Amino acid sequence: MKRYRLTALLLALCFVLTACAGEEGSAGASSSSGDVSQEEEQRPRTAPFTLAVYPEFSLHPALAVNRANLTLAPLLYESLFTVDKSFQAQPVLCQSYTVSEDKLVWTFTLRAGVTFSDGTPLTGQAVADALELARSAQGRYRERLAGVAGVSASEEAPGQVTITLYRPNGSLPLLLDIPIALGDGERPAGTGPYMLSGNDNSLTLTARPNWWQKETSLPAPTIPLHIVHKSDELIYAFDAGDVSLVDVDLMATNAMGYGGNYQTWDYPTTDFLYLAFNTQTGPCCSAEVRRCLALAVDRNTIASTIYANHARPTALPVHPDSPLYSQSAAAAAPSYNPEELAARLEELRLLDSELTLVVNSENTAKSSAAQLIAYQLETAGLTVKLERLPFEDYTAALTQGSFDLYLGETVLTADFDLTSLLSSAGGLNYGRWWAGTADGLLYALNGAEESDELAAAAALFALLEEETPIVPIAFKNGSVLTQWGRLSGLSPVRGNVFYQLGNWSIK
Repeated sequence: MKRYRLTALLLALCFVLTACAGEEGSAGASSSSGDVSQEEEQRPRTAPFTLAVYPEFSLHPALAVNRANLTLAPLLYESLFTVDKSFQAQPVLCQSYTVSEDKLVWTFTLRAGVTFSDGTPLTGQAVADALELARSAQGRYRERLAGVAGVSASEEAPGQVTITLYRPNGSLPLLLDIPIALGDGERPAGTGPYMLSGNDNSLTLTARPNWWQKETSLPAPTIPLHIVHKSDELIYAFDAGDVSLVDVDLMATNAMGYGGNYQTWDYPTTDFLYLAFNTQTGPCCSAEVRRCLALAVDRNTIASTIYANHARPTALPVHPDSPLYSQSAAAAAPSYNPEELAARLEELRLLDSELTLVVNSENTAKSSAAQLIAYQLETAGLTVKLERLPFEDYTAALTQGSFDLYLGETVLTADFDLTSLLSSAGGLNYGRWWAGTADGLLYALNGAEESDELAAAAALFALLEEETPIVPIAFKNGSVLTQWGRLSGLSPVRGNVFYQLGNWSIK
């Protein structure tokens, strides 16, 4: 029976070659320490450290949609908290906070002496206005802050801001790595280490002399911005060395291909890849069948081969770097075992049964991962109808329940709130899974204090292991590409590739 693993691995290698076709640069090695691409020959560097900007698009951190412009945001703006690589909140503009016993009312006290780049003092009202814009209909953070009932500033204490929630959340700071900008203009002032100067023909980031973190040494007094208007211009500028750094998702749908001599610095994200079941109709109604089918998911091969190590395999629906991750719960979860899969299918009298597996055809990596899972199931004796569908047809199939299994992907919040994915009324619970205690366990975990989080998570994981409504596969990585040998000391995190900028060195 050992031939299953070898054959599957060879097939997966074929899949990833297809996935990487036309994506020069994404085949380069990935590492948080910075790995070199296959081109070893260095060329002279005379240009200063330079970043890209799209001047015709907004730079407002709560309203912008352009990825290159959003990459610049941490240099111009700061947030109440930042979320580190271990998915823990680290205070930035927040000095301290208090929370009501029911976890519904949070009051944050701001650092004193902080100003925006135009000299305006940071106040509770400025933060409240920024958060209200962030959760408005046009704001980028409206879904993340959907549980916020209101944000208000205190007239008695100008340095405080209060956030009131609809439902308890014991980890609200993890949601508040939202850049604070002054006003709603296209290029508003921020409290960050740099300020924007120049016009649409020549833009520069200049270090602020009055930045409140004066003890932090910045790697460059000025950072020129290379103006681009189209994605192919950005690719050319990076390949030519005119742009020194880009933040990319190498496994995204229609991911841009970068070439040249570059290093890759990966960082963990909350972009979650999983297999889900139709728990209302067909053979997957049975939890025993779902646990059996979970044995077909080779998450390690999917992460390392199909996703070219730009993903982290996970047995739980929380990132392995999160404090919520439990090694014992992960060990109890179903894991890839083709021999046991075949034996269990025979015991359950499912051999020769037909299953429909649905996947979005527009993402090569996801399509290849679904093909690998389908192959494992067919090798074990099932018939699998793999439907690769355009996104609109794919979402229609999920909404209508026209599947037995589907490969899904969603971006979770940093507190790993699974309500939308697993609750009885969850908008992403297309498999319509329901268990009597599930909603209560989700509610308890969301509202738990830090001292109670692990116990609350363990109770939820135990139910998920028993019921197996989904099979966690991996969390994707984000990637920072830099010109080879230009930078050292990078430690990017989700939403801030310039995290711990004081440790950077530019050559």
